[in-house]
Amino acid sequence: MIKAVIFDMDGVLIEAKEWHYDALNRALQLFGYEINRLEHLTMYDGLPTKKKLEMLSIENDLPRSLHSFINEMKQLYTTEMVHASCKPRFTHEFALSTLKAQGYKIGVASNSIRQTIELMMEKAGLTRYLDVVLSNEDVVQAKPNPEIYLKAMQALGCEPHECVIVEDNENGVKAARASGAHVLVVKEVEETNLENIMARIRQAQQGAAA
Repeated sequence: MIKAVIFDMDGVLIEAKEWHYDALNRALQLFGYEINRLEHLTMYDGLPTKKKLEMLSIENDLPRSLHSFINEMKQLYTTEMVHASCKPRFTHEFALSTLKAQGYKIGVASNSIRQTIELMMEKAGLTRYLDVVLSNEDVVQAKPNPEIYLKAMQALGCEPHECVIVEDNENGVKAARASGAHVLVVKEVEETNLENIMARIRQAQQGAAA
C-alpha cells in the first residue's frame, strides 16, 4: 500500500533548472568562469552548488578560496529570479491537494538549500500540502546518494515500498531507485500531474499484490 509521495523540486514541481544554471553562471562570470550548456546537462544537472564548485576546481582550476563568495552570489541571483518568476501552477496545486485529501503523506526532498526550497514552495502555493521538506543541508551526502530520500521516508513514517518518488534528472533518479522506493520519472514539470502520479501509485500497488 502506497502511503506517501515524495517530490524532487527543480524540474519536477518548479521549472527552476534554468534559474539555477543562469544564476551560477552569473556568479562564475564575475571571475571569468562558465559552465556551458552541454556540461550542465551531462555533468552538473541536479547536483548541489557546492558539489558543482568542487568539480570546477578539480577540472577547471577554479580557486577554492572563491567558493564561498560565488555560492553566496549564486543564491542571491537565484532568489531574485524566484521572486520575479515563481508562480503557482494549477496542475501542481490540484495534484498535491487531491493527494493530501486522499490521505497520502507528501514530502519534498531537494538538493537545493533550505532557504531556496521554502521560498519556491511558498511562491508556488504548495507549502500547505507538505508534511516534510528536506534540503541538502539536512544530509551528509546529497543525491545521487539516497540518504535524503531515506531520511524523508523515516520522517513520514513510511517504508521504501510504501513510497512513490517523483524525479527528473539522472542524479535524482539514481538516488530514488537506490532508496528502494517506487519511482516516477518525469521529463518536465507538466508531467508532474495527478493522472501520472495516480497511475504510478496503482502500478506499484498492483505489483505488490501480484
